[in-house]
Amino acid sequence: MFWFAALGLRLFGARPRRITPPMEASELKGLDGLLIGGGDDIGAEIYGGMPVPDVRIDPLRDKLELSALEIALPKGIPVLGICRGAQMLNVALGGTLNQDIYEVYKQAPRMRTVLPRKRVDLEKGTRLHELIGLDCITVNSLHHQSVDKLGRGLQVSGSDEHGIIQAIEARGEA
Repeated sequence: MFWFAALGLRLFGARPRRITPPMEASELKGLDGLLIGGGDDIGAEIYGGMPVPDVRIDPLRDKLELSALEIALPKGIPVLGICRGAQMLNVALGGTLNQDIYEVYKQAPRMRTVLPRKRVDLEKGTRLHELIGLDCITVNSLHHQSVDKLGRGLQVSGSDEHGIIQAIEARGEA
């Protein structure tokens, strides 16, 4: 994932730098933006959930990303969260997650394919809708966790046909 994101950022003139555990969030000095990508589940204890057995979590990554967000958000550093990254942003701002979307959204099909594509309807009036200029998009989506209660200052900017939140953004001016 990092290499594709890094290539895309380089095409627009950015100089991406990968920060992974055991590095510290202090490595963020001098960054103009923060991209948090997908990966393992977020530890339930971070948002007050009950730990689920047999799921992959990465406590060191959880700690690093939370610390990075604690530095970036007050400074107004732009943050883009993709999949787990959006969920981590939500949790960092006091939100919660559905630990297993298939328990909450019983009608949602389990995607067992290399290219798990789904339609996401964008909320009119959101920055995401304005940037993309479309009412709906098709995305790849394999996650089994999802945003439940929104964190402080966030709003839904896209959901799939089952009502599962697929995109969030800050309310108001960024």
